[in-house]
Amino acid sequence: MSDLAQAVRADRPQRKPKKPKLPRTAMPCQPAKQRATNFGEVTLGYDDDMAMIEASRCLQCKKPKCVDGCPVGIDIPAFVRMIETGDPAGAIAKLKETTSFPAVCGRVCPQEEQCEQLCVLGVKQEPVAIGRLERYASDWESAHGASSTPQIAPKKGKRVGVVGSGPAGLTCAGELAKMGYDVTIYEALHKPGGVLVYGIPEFRLPKTIVARECAYVESLGVEIKVDYVIGRTLTVDQMLAGGDEAIFLANGAGLPSFMDIPGENLNGVYSANEFLTRSNLMKAYRFPEYDTPIAVGKRVAVIGGGNVAMDSARTALRLGAEVHLIYRRTLDEMPARGEEIEHAEEEGIVFDLLASPTQIIGDDNGWVKEIEVIDMELGEPDSSGRRRPVPIEGSERRIPVDVVIVSVGTSANPLLTKSTSGLDLTKRGNIVADEHTLATSKKGVFAGGDIVTGAATVILAMGAGKTGARSIDRYLQGQPLLSADEEEAINSA
Repeated sequence: MSDLAQAVRADRPQRKPKKPKLPRTAMPCQPAKQRATNFGEVTLGYDDDMAMIEASRCLQCKKPKCVDGCPVGIDIPAFVRMIETGDPAGAIAKLKETTSFPAVCGRVCPQEEQCEQLCVLGVKQEPVAIGRLERYASDWESAHGASSTPQIAPKKGKRVGVVGSGPAGLTCAGELAKMGYDVTIYEALHKPGGVLVYGIPEFRLPKTIVARECAYVESLGVEIKVDYVIGRTLTVDQMLAGGDEAIFLANGAGLPSFMDIPGENLNGVYSANEFLTRSNLMKAYRFPEYDTPIAVGKRVAVIGGGNVAMDSARTALRLGAEVHLIYRRTLDEMPARGEEIEHAEEEGIVFDLLASPTQIIGDDNGWVKEIEVIDMELGEPDSSGRRRPVPIEGSERRIPVDVVIVSVGTSANPLLTKSTSGLDLTKRGNIVADEHTLATSKKGVFAGGDIVTGAATVILAMGAGKTGARSIDRYLQGQPLLSADEEEAINSA
């Protein structure tokens, strides 16, 4: 090489060396046959070395698209970089700047449809396992007794009431507490956590983790009152009259839907909501230690293809039943997370696809003995973009079962809304709230999460909680609520 060429090369900025192409770090799990007989956590988490190797795959993009896919705006490259450099304490502190529930989100959020879907590395390789790294940081904090508490503003002397202690309510309450407000959460059940504690099984989200995250929110100064059914014990109007200057409604959409077919009133037919609540919150899976009976029988049919259906099927399996999951489309259209479908198949759930129930048949004592289904074929796409299932005439058949668990969706419980004056609702009974501010038609009342959108994900509910807190802060400070453009600017900052 000539002297001139060497001089030119020396003057050029040196390119950052390319990172080696490492495969995505697998998550250790309990063996399928073993975990199908217990309620211990299925996935076991990364150790320090696994986490550092996976974090090293991050490209540390100058304009990280992954952050755009996070409903709560976590600085993903920053916390991942801290894990790569051996600083998990810094990683959890960075996470808690924007999220109160890293241990929960790292386990149950569909990162593959959000942050990981936008990961630049994922264009040519598997994306960085952002959710698994988030879980690692939070589990490290728990194991080492470390605690990262954000700065809390001076007290403002204003009270806010939050209805519901699920992810939307807890997030909103925690954000408001950090801003200096006195916040009280009103929870209808006897334990806080909402769907996190009654809806998601122990083997996916241990209840000790939910309790830890609730305790963290309380440590910020939030008061949680349980056994308060808003609409019965207390109304929204009474809350406003009693000193709450603003209210955030986050009571979820927990009213179960049914199929309206013959036999749904037979003994042995559960809604997924009741089945999971009995098992998770009331610990029926530990009967007789906990005196909560739950009939399972030898053969169970679960109707549906979402995450709740998968949770119900895998719970029934662990309670000793042979489980048939009946879904009217194919695996390609199934809305449950791919990881949950894969785990269910490994554990031995029988997938009865392209089938739809037509009736449930009982015995002479009024208990379930069979379910009749009709085979389906896929036609043209419907409004959801999925191909519409069409019955095949004359293909009815019967499956012997003892129990049927119906998991075909939920709607809003009308107890709160019917007792609240001046609150606009949709045709489905959900609360109408401004898309960007979450303000409702009732002054001082905001709403977010499933009660507004219908059943959605934990992280989307958390995003609604953050938006609600921001809007309530502006409302109580006498400032105009943010426009759509202003809201977008803050979220992308």
